[in-house]
Amino acid sequence: MPFTPIHMGPGILVKAILQGSFSLLVFGWTQILMDIQPLLVMLTGEGHLHGFSHTYIGGSLIAVFAALTGKYLAELGLKILRIDKQRLTILWPVAFLSAFIGSVSHVLLDSIMHTDVEPFYPISLGNHFYGLVSVAVLHKFCLYSGLIGTAIYYVVSWRASKT
Repeated sequence: MPFTPIHMGPGILVKAILQGSFSLLVFGWTQILMDIQPLLVMLTGEGHLHGFSHTYIGGSLIAVFAALTGKYLAELGLKILRIDKQRLTILWPVAFLSAFIGSVSHVLLDSIMHTDVEPFYPISLGNHFYGLVSVAVLHKFCLYSGLIGTAIYYVVSWRASKT
């Protein structure tokens, strides 16, 4: 389903581990961009549901666009939210790392869940990841990684505030 928040779970865990070296906002922006093609197919009824955008090549192109646009969108969002001034600037390496982790994880997670994803197109039309685990296990992984990531993030932030 397009724009599913379940993709954010692993992103929250990565944020907890990498802290300031990862932008959850850029990661989230990438998730949205990845699902524009499926949304358009659902609205029009034409095209391949998980087409080029859900390949590693397509995802990489989307990641570049997501990093270039998401850096500025995320910085604007941080200013609007009035987040600590030290965190208002997202460095380019952080934007690109966040976007690429977002696109690669999106293709991988959707490859496990959807039969029509061809992650290695045009090299291979197959999907060797499909059914690697059940959809229920995949959803639990995403949910639990988000919960664990949230706990880790707040423990690390709390400990940092004590020093």
